[in-house]
Amino acid sequence: MAAEVLPVDQIKKRVGQDIGVSDWLQVDQKRINAFADCTGDHQWIHVDEEAAKSGPFGKTIAHGYLTLSLLPYFSSGISIIPEGTMMAINYGMNKLRFITPVAVNKKIRDRVTLSNIEEKGGGRYLVSTTHTIEIEGEAKPACVAETLTMFFTQ
Repeated sequence: MAAEVLPVDQIKKRVGQDIGVSDWLQVDQKRINAFADCTGDHQWIHVDEEAAKSGPFGKTIAHGYLTLSLLPYFSSGISIIPEGTMMAINYGMNKLRFITPVAVNKKIRDRVTLSNIEEKGGGRYLVSTTHTIEIEGEAKPACVAETLTMFFTQ
């Protein structure tokens, strides 16, 4: 799936609609350990496979922030971009909830919905998207996050 470049008036008509769904990505122990090394968060529920067997989840789980950090990977091909965009920057988040832990070796994917677009003047547009990180075989998502992106247009 590729990013869609659209005039702002067409983007406004898509508010509230799904933009797309990413492919599945398996979250393995190697990825969890690498994230722990990057962040310094080596809590046993993430990196100690033996101890985690007798823990609350029965195996290691991904860090919530690891799941969140995968949003750019998932949404690289799932986005709507205003025509004439020169650059875009992360602007923050409105909401973030970690709902279901991602157990090691589970597959996750991102379902993206266009939440809002707001003109900020000077060719800037603030776009909010809702990301629902689904876990294969699970009823509840891993994470729901409403992210903000500022687009700078010509």
